[in-house]
Amino acid sequence: MQKKPSSREKIEELLRNKKFDVLVIGGGITGSGIALDAATRGMEVALVEMQDFSAGTSSRSTKLVHGGLRYLKQFEVRMVAEVGKEREVVYENGPHVTTPEWMLLPIYQDGTFGKFSTNIGLRVYDFLAGVKKSERRKMLSKDETLSKEPLIKKDGLKGGGYYVEYRTDDSRLTVEVMKKAVENGAATINYTKVENFLYDKNGKVEGVEVRNLITDIVYPIYADVIVNATGPWVDTLRTIDGSRKGKTLQLTKGVHLVINESVFPLKQAIYFDTPDGRMIFAIPRDGKTYVGTTDTFYSDDPIHPSMSEEDRDYLLGAIKFMFPSVSVSAEDVESSWAGVRPLILEDGKDPSEISRKDEIWESESKLITIAGGKLTGYRKMAETVVNLVAVRLEENTGKTYKKCMTKSLPISGGDVGGSSGYSTYIKDVVSKGVEAGLSKVDAEKIAKLYGSNAPILYELAKESLAKNEELSPVLLARILYAIEYEFAMTPTDVLLRRTGMLLFDIDKVKEVKESVINYMADYYNWNDERINSLTVELEAEIHKATVPFEG
Repeated sequence: MQKKPSSREKIEELLRNKKFDVLVIGGGITGSGIALDAATRGMEVALVEMQDFSAGTSSRSTKLVHGGLRYLKQFEVRMVAEVGKEREVVYENGPHVTTPEWMLLPIYQDGTFGKFSTNIGLRVYDFLAGVKKSERRKMLSKDETLSKEPLIKKDGLKGGGYYVEYRTDDSRLTVEVMKKAVENGAATINYTKVENFLYDKNGKVEGVEVRNLITDIVYPIYADVIVNATGPWVDTLRTIDGSRKGKTLQLTKGVHLVINESVFPLKQAIYFDTPDGRMIFAIPRDGKTYVGTTDTFYSDDPIHPSMSEEDRDYLLGAIKFMFPSVSVSAEDVESSWAGVRPLILEDGKDPSEISRKDEIWESESKLITIAGGKLTGYRKMAETVVNLVAVRLEENTGKTYKKCMTKSLPISGGDVGGSSGYSTYIKDVVSKGVEAGLSKVDAEKIAKLYGSNAPILYELAKESLAKNEELSPVLLARILYAIEYEFAMTPTDVLLRRTGMLLFDIDKVKEVKESVINYMADYYNWNDERINSLTVELEAEIHKATVPFEG
């Protein structure tokens, strides 16, 4: 069970006064993975993030740890093999945030996937990804396919492929990795922006100047090696470093819609192709169905991507195309999210054709940058980066470090005996929640969300039961845990990224938002100006999630 992290003041004091082996810039899944890998090898690690942890791409994905089946069509064999195997690693190390999900791939006359090619493709996929026997692909007849999901269109249906992907909460996965890095000694802080690089007399980068975006205080952080893992912002930092040359980023935008299951009662996750050849997921989750993603070039501010009317209509059209009996209009969209993918520019290619592979660059100043890649491959990407960091540290300081240890290292909350022990763990730990005064349903919900950290939340819920607060004991426990153990600084951090409520339970957010703001204001002793600015921020996120087009 995790320890409570140090306060921001103590972390800042450490960042100001210590020289680190490695400083990671960027608190998404890639940066979190690098911090964890480096810390477990014995390196002194610092990490800074200008927004909240996971606030960029790592909370705006399709929320799948998937092997990239469609990349077989682009002959990305090595990537499919690597990330396919990594799905299992991510799952075993954190079964509380990653769940196997059978995916149905309907096959149609004149569709992108033929029955023979799908059979061969899925067989190759199973082989490359090292899929375990119980999760290997099955080929279904037309009737079997319709029995899995009666809502799909029947015209031209020939059958289906049935295979396993892994559903995740991308933001919670990122935070659990970050928490594990902190448990292993990493000093990490959010809302802290790198504004300049600091260089030694030979022009090699030796530190950064950062601004605390909450207090506006500026201070330096020094490290022997600095890694730029800022996703959509890597070129911004390369520009500051004067090293933006050669390959650059191409941002693409992906949008997802969330619809209540009463309107779109999907019972089976579906992966289907649209008339223009793009591939779309439709996935049931927590009483909702979410659909995405779009794939379009994007050149605006990556902090605030939003759904356009065109994005919305494209996805509504895709739903109508594949699920003709389902009547979904713009008014049925309860919430949505948009995110940008930092891909590596390839001239002449459409957004969906650009490779998702990662690359590492090293500038003349010795700034290491990692770009591209997929959520699924975060751990392997981190291993590659930290291997390079270890080489540079050995050259600079003569220190040597252990090999990568993360392949079989449970992330925070993951000490549940792997996938095989997970169910037993949940059954055993739920009794502690009931003893704390929770219902069995609530105790089980917390156990499944927080894994081996559930007992901490049970204690927090027990304390809140005695206080008779406005908020339910479960929600209050989740808020307090997010503040005290998960670095949450704002109501948006809690309601959007730590709990996912803003995406999948927007009506509840509207109901509790004032109580959450008031509770956090009391906890942090915010003044009226801070309360107002964070209220505006939360309202803007609610507006962005619920208004079906820009403007």
